[in-house]
Parts: sequence; C-alpha cells; structure tokens
Amino acid sequence: MPQRRRLRVPDETAELVRALHPHIKKKIKAALQAIISDPPAGKALRDELEGLRSFRVSRFRVVYKIASDSIIEIVAIGPREGIYEETLRLVRKEEGK
Repeated sequence: MPQRRRLRVPDETAELVRALHPHIKKKIKAALQAIISDPPAGKALRDELEGLRSFRVSRFRVVYKIASDSIIEIVAIGPREGIYEETLRLVRKEEGK
C-alpha cells in the first residue's frame, strides 16, 4: 500500500485559494492532487529558492517543498507574475532575515 502523503497549507494561502474563481480553484485542487501523487512533478527552483518546487497551473504557480516522505508543504500559490518574489519574501521571513 502506498504511503499516504499530506499537504500543509498556510491559512493565508488557503484563504487565497477559496477566493479564486471556481474554474481556477478546480485546476489548483487537481494540481495539488498531482503533487500528492508525484511530489517531484514540479520544476525544481534554483538559487535563493533552492529546495522548493514550482507546479504550473495555467497562469498560476503552486510553490511547494517536499518536507518529508509523508508531508508536502505548500509555500505559496499565485499568478506567475510576482509569485517568485513573494515566495522569496516568505522564505526570508521564515528564516528570520
């Protein structure tokens, strides 16, 4: 039996997804299922965002981290324009920089 993976989604990210258009919300939920099924599916990010992955959903990106074999942490979800800058800001905030 395959190991059950769980997503950790920050409250503010969950709120953002709830507020999206139903069509995009459906695509993002499908993308999250794809990430659970195959965590390395997203593109590996480089430089300051090393260790994170990005999964494309239309013009949106789901940025996440494979925390362990059973936990995937969603870092940010948002439109392609600006999502990487926002992710970098969140990562720096988390690191206490």
